[in-house]
This record gives sequence, C-alpha cells and structure tokens, in this order.
Amino acid sequence: MDFSYSDEQRMLADTLERLIADQAPLQRHGSRLDPAGCEASPLWQTFAELGLLHMPFAETVGGLGGDGTDLMIIMQALGRGLVSEPYLAGLLLPGDLLARLADPDQRSRWLTPLLDGEHQLALAWQERDSRYDPGAITTTAYPHGDGWRLEGSKHLVMGAASAAAILITARIKHERLDGDRLGVFLLPAGTPGLTRCDYHTIDDQPASDLVLEGVVLEASDCLAEDGANALGATLARGMAALCAQAVGAMEESCDQTLAFLKERRQFGVSLSSLQVLQHRMVDMHLHLEQARSMAILAATSLDLPETERDYRIAAAKAYCGEAARFVAEQAIQLHGAMGMTDECLVSHYAKHLVMFDHYLGDSDHHLEHVSERLSAA
Repeated sequence: MDFSYSDEQRMLADTLERLIADQAPLQRHGSRLDPAGCEASPLWQTFAELGLLHMPFAETVGGLGGDGTDLMIIMQALGRGLVSEPYLAGLLLPGDLLARLADPDQRSRWLTPLLDGEHQLALAWQERDSRYDPGAITTTAYPHGDGWRLEGSKHLVMGAASAAAILITARIKHERLDGDRLGVFLLPAGTPGLTRCDYHTIDDQPASDLVLEGVVLEASDCLAEDGANALGATLARGMAALCAQAVGAMEESCDQTLAFLKERRQFGVSLSSLQVLQHRMVDMHLHLEQARSMAILAATSLDLPETERDYRIAAAKAYCGEAARFVAEQAIQLHGAMGMTDECLVSHYAKHLVMFDHYLGDSDHHLEHVSERLSAA
C-alpha cells in the first residue's frame, strides 16, 4: 500500500516545518492562566492566515475539507516542535463536535469565528469517576422553562480558561424522551452558576475542573438532545490526532537523544560507540516506527463504520501510549540526570509523552476495548 504524500500534502508538511522552525524551541505555558492568555497569540493568527485552522473541517461548514492524513501531518509537526498552541483542545475537539451538531445560526456564532482564529472553545466530556467513558456521567440537564438547567461537574477540561465557550455533555432528564440521552450544551464564558478551578498538568497544559450549580441555559444553547454518536466520532478523531502528535514528539526525542550520545564523551570515547547504548537507540526507533504505523492506521480509519473505526483507533492509541512511555523513559535515562532538568529540552518532550497516554483514554482503557472486540469475534 502506498502511504506517500500527495504534492499538496508535501507542501503542507514543508510549510509547517519552516513555520515551527522559526519559533522558540521551548514555549513555556505559565502565562496561560493569566487574563492575557485569553488573547490569540501571533502564532495562532498565523495558523488562521495559512488555513491550518480550516484544514480539518468540511467545506460545508467553512473548512478546507482535509482528511485524516492532512490532520496527521499537522499534528505530527506540532508534536515535533512541542508547540503549545491548543490545536487539539481549543480547535479540533470542540470545533468538530460543533460542526456535527450545530445549526446554521450556532455555526455562524461560534464555529466561523473559531476557524478564523478569533476565539477558542473547549470540550468538557470527562468526569472524575467516568474513567474515560463519555457515557458514564452524572452531570444532568433538566427542562427549565423554555430552556435547560444543568447540575454536575466536569474534570480535566483542557483549555477552559481561555475558551470563549465550553461544550458540555450532560445526561438529559425529560419526560417526553424514552430514557436518558446524552445532550450537548454550549456554555459561554462567564455563565452564572459555572465555577472553574484552573491548574496545569505535569506537561504544562492548562486545564480546569468545572462545577455547575443551577446553570440556566436558553433553548438555543442546546446543540443536541442525543449527541452520543457525534461525540464518539469527535473523540475518535481526537485520538487519531493525538497518536500523530505523539509520533512527532517521539521523533524529536529520538533525534535529540542520538545527538547527545554522539556529542557526549566519557573515558575518551563517544557514548554512541558503546554497543549497549546503540541497542537501546535501536529499541527506541523500533517503537517509534511501529507507533508511526499505528498512527497511519488511525488516521486512515476515521471514515470507517463506527465499530471498525473504534476498534482500530483503540488499538492505535493503546500501542502509541506504550511506545510513547518507552521512548520517554529511554530518552531520560540515556541523557542521565540532566535529562530531568527544565534546561534540557528532552525533559519537556518526555513529560508530554508520558501524559499523552492519559489524554482521551490510557492504554489499559483502550486495550480493554480491543480485548472485548476480539472476544466477541
């Protein structure tokens, strides 16, 4: 099978490589929770001008109609450059769900400005006790006049502090519905009754825990009363994007580790001349190339029927999670003590790779899904 890029995809990869090479090698995230962090950065505006924000969305909603391979190219470049811009959390996940569920008025108000780089959004789907299951939630939406009232909490909402609005999933309680359904609601920033606790993950990503107490919404703020299938498709796309991002980070970790071994000398010889360290570098590259194959599998499976799509992407996410942790640990060990310092760039890649396994489901969660599918076959 031919996995070579088209001419347009090669141009996209080259453009991203040059753009990211012009940025500082390490962008700290400490100011993300400050009020100034709500303003779009110059790099984000450049993404918008180049059409990178439009790329992963269909032409029918104002995008450029990019496929899974285009998204893989973008995310791999962002992972390799350790770019801190919230392309996944602030654009892809909320934007994809919005594009699937919103009516024309909702898209005009929220999606169009998102693709133009005027604001960012966030997706709140996970809860403290849900263990990566988007349906195992207790946040509830009750009818309230012509609108809705939300009660509950959300955990690990990436980019909520800088979002103009947050898409929130809730279990709908309504007498006219035959059973509970998973609704999707859009909460503008500053909505009364919404409390946000901001923090950073260990890889310096801005996240928040949300508490909803008596949040009252208008009927137009409900994107869907039954959005479970759309949410599943959005999360699958996010997992495929994460796999590609992890591959980019693993590539750079391997390159930096190899460069360090070639430069570092002990007892008059280069570390790269030691056979045991050569074997460890080979193991790192084997995990990288196998993860690359799984990332390609995920990127090319997004348009398959739901059951087959979820099986393939779960397998890819599980393997990439294990490979990412292995590469991170080996990179740290081969750098020695300096690999743990903030001054050493590989330490930041390692933290990102370790946390990758926990975003959108860890390896154990996805291996369980794969095991159930194989048992049922």
